Amino acid sequence: MIKKLMTTLAATAIALPAFAADYNLRAVVGSNVNDEDYDGIVVFKDFVEAASNGAIEVEIFAGTSLCANGAECLQGIADGSLDVYISTSGGAAGIFPYVQIFDLPYLLRDDRVAEEVLRGEFVNLLRQKALEDSGGTIRLMTIGNTGGWRNFANTQRVVQTPDDLAGMKIRTVVADLPQELVRALGASPTPIPWPELFTSLQTGVVEGSKNGITDIMGMKFPDAGLQYVTLDGHAYMGALWWMNNESYMGLPEGLRRVVADGFYALQQATFASPKRKSIQAYQDFVAGGGSLYVPTPEEKQMFRDAAAPVYDWFKANVDGGEEVFDAMVAAAAAAEAEIDALNDLSAN
Repeated sequence: MIKKLMTTLAATAIALPAFAADYNLRAVVGSNVNDEDYDGIVVFKDFVEAASNGAIEVEIFAGTSLCANGAECLQGIADGSLDVYISTSGGAAGIFPYVQIFDLPYLLRDDRVAEEVLRGEFVNLLRQKALEDSGGTIRLMTIGNTGGWRNFANTQRVVQTPDDLAGMKIRTVVADLPQELVRALGASPTPIPWPELFTSLQTGVVEGSKNGITDIMGMKFPDAGLQYVTLDGHAYMGALWWMNNESYMGLPEGLRRVVADGFYALQQATFASPKRKSIQAYQDFVAGGGSLYVPTPEEKQMFRDAAAPVYDWFKANVDGGEEVFDAMVAAAAAAEAEIDALNDLSAN
């Protein structure tokens, strides 16, 4: 009897029709399934599909099968051929130049401050500006992290102050702002495509770069001679998650909440992922003979002072730059004050 019942149940299960989701979201992330962006989109998919009781299906496309670069992918978001896309600030700067705020140095003190700022009204400002500038087609859903913090790394020597960078050839992307920063610190900006950086370090075309430790180890840059990292944490590596506005607003209110909550879960995952992955990356870097240097508060202030002209350049040369700069500075100051007050263990 039991065997007959199980056979009947199995046959019934096979015969049941597959129910298609009411809504399908196509999400594009980078090709590296081991990085923070992929961690985030997997959390988003799991949360949204479960919380919507299967009404929403999330399809993940890793790599360049649907679009090749930031401009092309954001155009896909705008025209609705894509629903979700993650970009760096550099990848979106051609359309939304003010997102280069994340390339400005020393505005965010640490992870705790950065995460507080990225949960607050500052993101709403960027969201409204992006909606306006895209004609209501591209919505900024959340900002997470994609690799921790940018630090100066080089093949030559320990860098303790800006003077130690003098004349050093530092790799940058082909964009004005990072080149202005390197120049302000006394080094020589040298634009090099990312795939060419290993060979460029190896051959001396460049002598340093501005990267997070997981990228440094993932690309095996120590094998090319990069042996010195200064943990100045000059730029938070923000990950901007975009969505087609019609896809979002076209959902019933309850499912919009599910998607918004899904992006919150995604954000938390990408905040956590670099912290965990950097532990092993730093250990491997040191084990391979690498040198880590943490600037003193006085030395870090020297870097901030040297970089100050870049703030004026950003406000004067980037559309929307002054408004966004002032908003981030205010948000960071408020976050610092709140965190410092909570840390006052002497209070009763």
